[in-house]
Parts: sequence; structure tokens; C-alpha cells
Amino acid sequence: MATDSMVNPPATGQLTRYRPSNAEIAGKVLLNAVLAFWAVLVIFPMVWLLYTSFKSDQEIFFSPWTLPATPQWDNFRRGWVDARIGEFFLNSFIVVLPSLAGILFLSSMTAYVLARFPFPGNRVLFYTFLAGMLFPTFLALIPLFFLVRNLGMSSTYHGLILVYIAYSLPFSVFFLTGFFKTLPSELHEAGIIDGANQYQVFFLIMLPLAQPGLVSIGIFNFLGMWNQYLLPLVLMTDAKRYLLTQGLAYMLHQQYYRNDWSALFAAVTMIMVPTLIVYVIFQNQIQKGITVGALKG
Repeated sequence: MATDSMVNPPATGQLTRYRPSNAEIAGKVLLNAVLAFWAVLVIFPMVWLLYTSFKSDQEIFFSPWTLPATPQWDNFRRGWVDARIGEFFLNSFIVVLPSLAGILFLSSMTAYVLARFPFPGNRVLFYTFLAGMLFPTFLALIPLFFLVRNLGMSSTYHGLILVYIAYSLPFSVFFLTGFFKTLPSELHEAGIIDGANQYQVFFLIMLPLAQPGLVSIGIFNFLGMWNQYLLPLVLMTDAKRYLLTQGLAYMLHQQYYRNDWSALFAAVTMIMVPTLIVYVIFQNQIQKGITVGALKG
């Protein structure tokens, strides 16, 4: 006599619905709570700085946590014109943008050669760049100052540009070398078969494919140079050529005598917002570049 299991056998291939355990649910809740707390710690200071920049000096000291009663738009004018933040902005762009172009150009070519062309000393050269990441900047400040001064480039834009490029090359080469290794070799071989030389293959095929990595390393270097204070402090002693970080420190020092704190908050906001906007716009490219570049070393 057939049993019920023989008459109605269980369906094969049927997937049972996965139900997370209580421990897994508690772990996810705890993780989300920690991430939410961390997000508040990061976002709140920026939000507080933003609405504080619209306050008067009295509101800053006596009502630090409340919203401004009336937005003080003149704070930004005083920070931009009277405190010379606009001038410092221009000086920073004059130094940072050429430095960024030089870094991307030199590091991409170097990384491409190290990643694609095996030759005697390839690994030695790669690890030499890697060792440059281990050398703290402040240890080289004194010899760097005398070197730049002896070359006649002290307090000059081009002198600081060259220092920025040299300072940023080790990490850029290390990052892009891993990225170029992920690109398919078949495209390189196809370009050679079609009659392209090595320069054409690099500039017309490989470099466009490396755009996510270039954007990622470009953003990292831009933020690092934009917020750099130590190197300009030592190498840029002319007050007329102060960069943004120097100008902000100079403005902070002046506030002890002028007491124009609202203009200082407005100046800090004007410094913060551009870098924040750039990062928000390119965050997807940065994440993609980091993910792909991490696949091979």
C-alpha cells in the first residue's frame, strides 16, 4: 500500500526561503546603528559650520546651536575680499591644478611601463617608488628648503609645483600600477597588430580605459594638495603668494585682534564646499577606481 510520501512526493528543486537568525538580525541592527552614529559624527560638524557662517558674532558666542535669526550674507563678502580669501583661492588654483596635471601625466606613464613591460630592474624601480611612501614629509623639510632656495625657486609657484609632483608620485605610481594590470592585454596586442606604436596604444587605448583610476587618484591628490599646510608654510614665505591653508591660518591669527569670527566661519565654509562638491560628483568613479585597482598589485 502506497504511503502519503509516495503518493505526494516533495517537489524537487524547490528552494526554501532563508530566514535569518535572531543573532544575524541583531548584528545587522547593531552595524546600522554604528554606521548611523558615525555618519552623524561626520556630517554634523559640516552642517553646523554651514549655518554658523550665516550668523553674527553675537549669535556665534551666545547662541551657538540655534539657526541664524537673519542670514548675514556680508560675512562671505568680508571673508572673500577683506580677508583676502579670494586671493588665496587663486594662488591655490595656480599651484594645485598644474601639479595635478603633472602628477597624472608622469604617474600614468610610469605605472603603465611598470605594469606592462617586464625588464631588468622593474621590481626594483617599483619598490623604490613604494619606499617613497614610507618617508615622512617633515623629515625632508630642512634639506628641501635649502635645495629649493639654492635653485632660486623659494616662494615661487613653479618651485612648489615641482615639490608637490615629487611628493605625490610614489602613491600615484603604486595605485595606477595595480590598475593598469587589470586592463586586458588583448587590446594592447590588437593595437600593435593594427600598426599602432606604443605611444598610440597608451594614449588612444590604455589611457581612456584607465579613466576611473585616474579620476580616483586625481581626487585623492587634489584633496591632499588643497589641504596641504606644511610644505607651503616652509617653501612659500611671501605673504602675497600664500596658499589657502596659509591664508586661513593668517586670518585666524588676525581674528585675535579684529574679532570678526563670522567672516572666519564664512571663509572656512567657502574653503570646504568646493572640495565637498567635487567629491560628491566623482564619488562613483572613486569607488570604481579603488575596487578595480585593488584586484591586482
